[in-house]
Amino acid sequence: MTTDMIMLIASAALCILLALPYTMGFIATRGLLTVAGNREDFPAGTGWIGRSHRAHLNMVENLVPFAALVLAAAATGKADAWTALGAQVFFYSRVSHAVVYIAGVPWLRTLAYFGGVIGMALVLYGIVT
Repeated sequence: MTTDMIMLIASAALCILLALPYTMGFIATRGLLTVAGNREDFPAGTGWIGRSHRAHLNMVENLVPFAALVLAAAATGKADAWTALGAQVFFYSRVSHAVVYIAGVPWLRTLAYFGGVIGMALVLYGIVT
């Protein structure tokens, strides 16, 4: 299995894991019955719970194009050192992004976000060259 695919699987696992903190936070603050309900008029989370939820949503938004790029590299036989590097940069940037976002560190969060974008750009570079 290529490094790209390993990083894609790890990124998918990270996306799944990112749902746990805010879900547990909502259960702790609002109760299981409310969280398990239809969530109509469900207010956004505040503090670390809200940041955790937004970190997860941001990961979902970024996982889609990352997955498309990694799968395109694999399908076209273009997976190489550039795509592997890009996938690693993406994954580790996204881990950093989640940690600093949930912790509430704004400027580092932005840097980590752009690290993920750079990772995707490296995968794209590997595909088009």
